[in-house]
Amino acid sequence: MELHQLRYLVAVADNGSFTAAAAEVMVSQSGVSAQIAKLEHELGHRLLDRVGRTVTPTAAGEEILKHAREVQQSVQAVRTVADELSELVRGHVRLGTVIGCTVPGYLQGFAAFRSAHPDVSVSVVEDNSDRLIADLIRGRLDVAVVAHATPLPAEISAQQLIREPLAAVVPADHPWAPRDRVSVSELSDATVISLPDGTGVRAALASTCAAEQASVIPAVAAHSPEAILALVELGSGIGLLTASMASSRPGLTSIPIARSRRTSLSLACCSGPSAAARAMTASLAECLEA
Repeated sequence: MELHQLRYLVAVADNGSFTAAAAEVMVSQSGVSAQIAKLEHELGHRLLDRVGRTVTPTAAGEEILKHAREVQQSVQAVRTVADELSELVRGHVRLGTVIGCTVPGYLQGFAAFRSAHPDVSVSVVEDNSDRLIADLIRGRLDVAVVAHATPLPAEISAQQLIREPLAAVVPADHPWAPRDRVSVSELSDATVISLPDGTGVRAALASTCAAEQASVIPAVAAHSPEAILALVELGSGIGLLTASMASSRPGLTSIPIARSRRTSLSLACCSGPSAAARAMTASLAECLEA
């Protein structure tokens, strides 16, 4: 049994396919498949069920995967300790952010990290917060900027950066612009443009609607706040974001949603982060807090 075989097994199970796993571990698909077959032969159990293009762990595979993940964490811990003893920060950091992240300080923190640690390579993934959080738990990301309307899972350590209610975003000449608040029931009959499911804004909207016994189904789900703001400026509808997301557009007005559930933006880190991941977290935190 080799460590790389366990790494390939985890990658296939997490990605649900040999093709995606091969891309993640940067080995040919045939190489991954051959090593998994060798592992299954050595252990005497079929670890993965292959049905068409979908790959899922067998019952035996699920049990062995638990230990394979523990082995990976232990190997990373050994590397981290070795780096710390040498007072080195090196390796690779997998960073995730909400799509179209424009939080003040984010890019400055990223640039400061790269300047201080040029020997550390970084890969950046933009996705909705639900998937970013899942990837942190599964160990596929080291650090992520995530939005959420409920407490984060216990497996993740996080630092809250912003916590604010939802807001309706309209042009300055819109009839609602002079108002100090708008109810979700009023949004029910409006053309609403918001972020997609899996984001903190949509989770906060669902929770607010449930509490107010209202139903708001956005007509348009755009993947970034900037796209939503541009559509609002063009008169395509009412944006549903937070006030801070709309602060970059002086021609738009943000109106608080009455009794809105709050959405938070947090800097989250995986369990047992490497020295490089801790350095990235510290660099981002310093600039995001400024």
